[in-house]
Amino acid sequence: MKPKTILVLVIGFIGLLVLGSGLYTVHQTETVIVLQFERRVGEPVTDPGLHWKLPFMQSVVRIDNRILAFDSKATSMTTKDKNLIEIDTFGRWRISDPAIYYETLRNERSALSRIEDIIGSEVRAAVGRHDLIEVIRSDKDREVPADLQVQGATKMQLREAKRGRLAILEDAEKASRPKLAPLGIELLDVQLKRVNYNDRVLPNIFQRMKSEREQIAQRFRSEGEGERARILGRKERELARIRSTAYTREHELRGEGDGEATRIYAEAYDQSPESREFYRFMKTLETYTTVLDGGNLVLSTDSELFRLFKRMK
Repeated sequence: MKPKTILVLVIGFIGLLVLGSGLYTVHQTETVIVLQFERRVGEPVTDPGLHWKLPFMQSVVRIDNRILAFDSKATSMTTKDKNLIEIDTFGRWRISDPAIYYETLRNERSALSRIEDIIGSEVRAAVGRHDLIEVIRSDKDREVPADLQVQGATKMQLREAKRGRLAILEDAEKASRPKLAPLGIELLDVQLKRVNYNDRVLPNIFQRMKSEREQIAQRFRSEGEGERARILGRKERELARIRSTAYTREHELRGEGDGEATRIYAEAYDQSPESREFYRFMKTLETYTTVLDGGNLVLSTDSELFRLFKRMK
């Protein structure tokens, strides 16, 4: 190979190397900051496409301009009514000023650390100004549903909440935005992923909840026993009334039957002497049945029963 050819190839290679080092692309989802000896040069590049920088002397830093997420760890904090709880927050943010962001934070890891510190502090302060019931509920008190309006179970179990969780988060978000703006960060949203009691107080909380449920259950049992007694009382009164009515009707019917039987006996007795004799004989047998059913019997010699016994002999 001729020396001239070799020289051309070397120059071409160097040219490609310089060209490749000087060209860079900007994606539509990012912003590029050009650095020269680790110092920012010019304004951040936001136009998508192919751009030029000084080869070997300048470098680029790519910053995401999309909406980013942060998810902090569960943090223990105390409410106004002295309940120790753990709150897990998350939210959305974006880089509003790439130049300031790079000068103050450099990278996303540092940004997430500062965001977590600032938002965690503001959420802790906001929660500390409110009771637990306000942290749990999404909104302030509404009218208690009719199916929950039982004796002693409205204001006792459903304590008053002047503000809700959404309002508390809004306070924390408003307080965090001015502190993040000087870092080139725009805070978009803050939400609670989970609210839970601290593990150290959970056994006591569960025991207290159990006691409260047992008290409510006992009250319901007492009310049920009282209602049962009232129902049984009404039942006994109704049974007594039915028995009384049936007893009265029974004796009325028996009286009517006895009167009808007496009338029939009287009619039969008046028809003929034989009928009267037969009637007298039947009544005598009925009398014997009634009298002799008790056992021994002492009779006078002039009694009608004795004469009948004597005549039968």
